[in-house]
Amino acid sequence: MQASYATADIPRHSRRQFWQDVVSRIYFPLDLSFAGHRDFQGSLAAWSLGPVSVSRNVSDGLLYKRHAHHLLAEREESYLITVPDHGEIRFAQDGKDVRCGPGAFLIERSHSPYEFSHRDPAALWVLKIPGAALRARIGCPERLATRQIDAARGAGALFVDTLRLTGARIEEIDEPARALTGRHLIDLLVMAVESDRSELVGQSSSVRNAHLHRCEHFIRTHLDNMRLVPQVVADRCGISLRYLHQIFEAEGITVCSYIRNQRLAMCDAMLRDPACRKSLAEIAYHWGYGDQAQFSRHYRSRFGRTPSEARAAYRACDS
Repeated sequence: MQASYATADIPRHSRRQFWQDVVSRIYFPLDLSFAGHRDFQGSLAAWSLGPVSVSRNVSDGLLYKRHAHHLLAEREESYLITVPDHGEIRFAQDGKDVRCGPGAFLIERSHSPYEFSHRDPAALWVLKIPGAALRARIGCPERLATRQIDAARGAGALFVDTLRLTGARIEEIDEPARALTGRHLIDLLVMAVESDRSELVGQSSSVRNAHLHRCEHFIRTHLDNMRLVPQVVADRCGISLRYLHQIFEAEGITVCSYIRNQRLAMCDAMLRDPACRKSLAEIAYHWGYGDQAQFSRHYRSRFGRTPSEARAAYRACDS
């Protein structure tokens, strides 16, 4: 489904309020401040791609502010991946302030106040991803906020090229193909992030972080192994069990909790997927649970409802 908006169709005195309403509807609630006193011009087109949405945002200069009060009514976290095609953008969140131009992209987190701005007219591609979908693929994605990821070459360029091509071709494909395209965009984003090791810096040293990244990657690619325990991770990653526990504890989580959370995130992603026809037992087994009852207990503890209740709620939202 496509939604298109343009200030050219709106009386001049109403354009700024119109734009505020549009961006808050497409992304999430924000406060806007407009540059200068001239008539504001902007256009925005957005497409749904299953779990994600893509938008093309072209506008004169302005400042977007996400305040703490905007977060009070927000239940589900989301991330915006912003790709500037034209113009430089500024983004500030969690005490960090960065600028990004064409040839790179930024990741913005909805569940923390921020400022986003561009003084001059800018053209942006924006990919909006539910936090649960991204967290299922990248451990602690909040570490990526305010970081620039190279889009001039390699995996980053492939992700951006695909994002642009999607906008040009989306009207030519049906709903199942759109949902599949959305999942492929998440895959390409993850590949771009993982190929840019500098974006995965945590709270620890670069050496420790390299070990952390390798261990996280090993865990995420072996979740279907029911015998995946800390000792297996340590052995396969070439570090001691004690050191494995230390590098995860430095990130505020235990190894076992990380494994469990990743499994639950992947199970939740399947429950959200309207194309998934696997039973709850098959989903649990697919992601390394040998006991469906244990899966249900862990899922309810994590998400506040049973897997069957979650699947029913997700399907109701899609209908």
